[in-house]
Amino acid sequence: MKVSSTPKRAKKRATELSSITITRTRHRLLPDARRVLAKPYLPGEELILPGVSRAGLLMERILAIPEAAVGALLATILRDFAPRHRAFEKILERHFEMVAHNIALGAVLSAERRLLIGAYFTHEYSVEAAALFNPSLVLAPNQEHLAKGQRRVVMSLRAVGEGHLSSIEFRSGVLEAGRELRLDTPGPHLVEGRRTPPSHYYKYRFSVKLREFGAENELSLAVLARLPECFTLIELEASLAALEEHGPPPAIWFETRKMIRVLAASNYVTEFPVDSELAERVIFPAGPNETRGMEDARFVRFTHDDGTVKYYATYTAYDGFSILPQLIETTDFVRFAISTLNGAAAQNKGMALFPRQIDGRYVMLSRKDRENLYLATSTDVHFWEDAVELHKPSKPWELLQLGNCGSPLETDAGWLVLTHGVGPMRRYTIGALLLDLNDPSRVIGQLSHPLMEPDASEREGYVPNVLYTCGGLINGDQLVLPYGFSDAGIDIALISLPELLAQLSAAAS
Repeated sequence: MKVSSTPKRAKKRATELSSITITRTRHRLLPDARRVLAKPYLPGEELILPGVSRAGLLMERILAIPEAAVGALLATILRDFAPRHRAFEKILERHFEMVAHNIALGAVLSAERRLLIGAYFTHEYSVEAAALFNPSLVLAPNQEHLAKGQRRVVMSLRAVGEGHLSSIEFRSGVLEAGRELRLDTPGPHLVEGRRTPPSHYYKYRFSVKLREFGAENELSLAVLARLPECFTLIELEASLAALEEHGPPPAIWFETRKMIRVLAASNYVTEFPVDSELAERVIFPAGPNETRGMEDARFVRFTHDDGTVKYYATYTAYDGFSILPQLIETTDFVRFAISTLNGAAAQNKGMALFPRQIDGRYVMLSRKDRENLYLATSTDVHFWEDAVELHKPSKPWELLQLGNCGSPLETDAGWLVLTHGVGPMRRYTIGALLLDLNDPSRVIGQLSHPLMEPDASEREGYVPNVLYTCGGLINGDQLVLPYGFSDAGIDIALISLPELLAQLSAAAS
């Protein structure tokens, strides 16, 4: 991460659009191409000669290197790349194991040659090479060892690398007693989590999503009928094997089997080494619906009625053709459970969960028609069927479309909802609504002007004229709001909460 200080930016000013005091801080987070992951590299598997793949040909060439030269080659690789990665030799060994099937059975290789083979099947991927933007901010799970008045925070970020592939990164920091935000400097390494299947699947959730995929038929029902209400991936594969053995010809069940496995793979767990730093962890796309990225995670610190806390994040999985709303769950930002969201109200981008249940129900902001804000409620955080229209674009700066900017924030005056509105010249500005605290389907206030719009230093970027955030938090009498500007970088604003609420409450009266 690069953090730049911009002396020409006003440290504190009242926005020209209102009397709400907004402090654009000196923080500016910019993409840093040096932050790289060591990922598997598999050459195209097309056949070069009858029965020989490119990977197989490459393996033959590597095995032909004289043993006397292997050590020197490996030493050069370790010198140039080991300082850029945590446990680099373990990564190379792991990548060797992925391609070891290309080696003749019984072949004995030295440890150095195994690592050298791993290096040929590895490449560096710069997760931030293109952009870093659309952050959300929550209180961290661990609030120990802080001075009085300090609060530790976690910021999620959307990082975009080669091929416009989006992943989820993190930063840590501390809100000081004097309302200043201090961000920790991230270390030099990035760590990709270990991906595993969930411990079990729920038959009901599975069947509902198959229906939404258009894959509920006699064959899929037969597969599920063999399974208990909670089943493992091994049990699912056994049921699929029974279909393959005793079912109709493969041409008939091929697509059904494919969709069942796609759904199973869309639910997984990503876990990081417990000794890794938060800023080292990257949730990299792993599910079949994420082949082009994980976009705009909206994290929220959710408090259950019994006082327990869990962090949820809604995000958009994108495969290059279609999107799929998904859910992340974690308690410690080390282990992340990732699953599909289901139901008619969970069919588009921009879902944001309220930070607690209301009248025994989960509540979510939704934008199922891509233009208007909806309010969805459910007794199960994974299912969202019922939604009512909450707010339509009504102001000049939002007439193209309207969406939320993260989870609602609870205040004594009501639920504070930040919005993004798209207006003339496809400019994105940030606005605000106020919802009734007990009945959030009631909009009781709206700003008559944008809260924030791109200033002169924020207009230029990959997508010009855009301000967008996935969530801020309240710290005393301030709204702390990190936001992406023009799909290029991240700025942070401190907004007077009393002044903001006063204008929203005045609009309500």
